[in-house]
Amino acid sequence: MPRKDKFNYYLDIAETVLEQGTCIRRKFGAVIVKNDEIISTGYVGAPRGRANCSDLGYCTRQRLGIPKGQRYELCRSVHAEANAIISASRNEMIGADIYLACHDAVTDTLYGDVEPCLMCKRLIINAGIARVIIRRTAQEYDIIDTSRWIENDDLEATAGY
Repeated sequence: MPRKDKFNYYLDIAETVLEQGTCIRRKFGAVIVKNDEIISTGYVGAPRGRANCSDLGYCTRQRLGIPKGQRYELCRSVHAEANAIISASRNEMIGADIYLACHDAVTDTLYGDVEPCLMCKRLIINAGIARVIIRRTAQEYDIIDTSRWIENDDLEATAGY
């Protein structure tokens, strides 16, 4: 049996990490890798010690009818990318890659049409992460060079999630 390519290997790990997520809308998993070594992982969940949406049984943004990509300040959760970043030192992340996978929290199906939100893009840039690899299908992925976000200085115009 042939081995998986490294991109899909780490994206598979991101999909395993997202299983710990507590958001009732979407589950994201993030894996930061440098020099073929996992630096940290993160999933979507409330800050330590606070109730998760899955515990409460509701999402404030959903109750208010807020569309995806808007009003994240009302969200209880810390995003997967942010959780992975705060679990690693900046020195380890400079030049690293972050692998992202997303599933619909209700159907558990892969949701490949995503990008980091504006706040996570800022965190990724400041962490020194070089590339974002996003799973689109079971075998396909996109690679985003974060220098593009810096050079274009267009974060506000490219909101995702």
